Amino acid sequence: MSNVEQTTTPPGLSVVHDGRVLRVTIANPKRKNAINYDAMVALGDAFEAVVEDRTVRAIVLTGEGSDFCTGADLSGVVSEAQRGITPEMTMDAANRLVKAIVDAPVPVIARIRGAAAGVGVALALAADLTYASDDAYLLLAFINIGLMPDGGAAAMIAAAAGRPLAAEMALLGERLPIADALRHGLVTGVLSAEELDAKVEAAAAKLAAGPRRALELTKSALNNAALTSLDAALAAEKTGQAELLQSPDFMEGATAMLTKRKAVFAE
Repeated sequence: MSNVEQTTTPPGLSVVHDGRVLRVTIANPKRKNAINYDAMVALGDAFEAVVEDRTVRAIVLTGEGSDFCTGADLSGVVSEAQRGITPEMTMDAANRLVKAIVDAPVPVIARIRGAAAGVGVALALAADLTYASDDAYLLLAFINIGLMPDGGAAAMIAAAAGRPLAAEMALLGERLPIADALRHGLVTGVLSAEELDAKVEAAAAKLAAGPRRALELTKSALNNAALTSLDAALAAEKTGQAELLQSPDFMEGATAMLTKRKAVFAE
């Protein structure tokens, strides 16, 4: 009898119980695994459910195909607004998801290939163990479309690597090669594409055989030491980003990105 169980999820997401390992996959490869409001809510549900599911010892979070997650799916902004989804609701969903990863009672392993951009950076850094392929990169591209970083990404970068790197990534909106991310302590390990899966599976197997309560308390202690400013950052980002999401600069930035031209922001 198989101990692999697929959970029903919205399109663009896969949640599979594989023994003691919960495998969560962002499955929107045609959009480079960009996530919309519904996906963020479903992802938050999946991580929060582990609180009650005592069979789970580890969670593996990844993206289908060649990219991890390129952030919010801007192609759905108009349709979400028509459904009554406000900027505040979007920020609540993003913040809840990041907190669900951080507060999950078992370790979360992020498997990164290609792009981790926008809120995808926050998802990668919220994990306890983050392994990446050598072609991966991190990108806080928010400023390029008239927004500020969210999901606590800037706070987590500052906590791990210091304010100067966080400022450079947030203010300039340029790619950080994964080798530099490793050097600054933002990821756990960098491997070849061929070695990445083996490393992730070995870590997941070891955690799956571990003592859940000890894993939970160890993770909590680490977070209490390293992520003391996360809640305040998420609250500030909710206020600031909700304002920016309704600004002319964001409308210009989003339109420019979708039409593949350079944004021209108001003076």
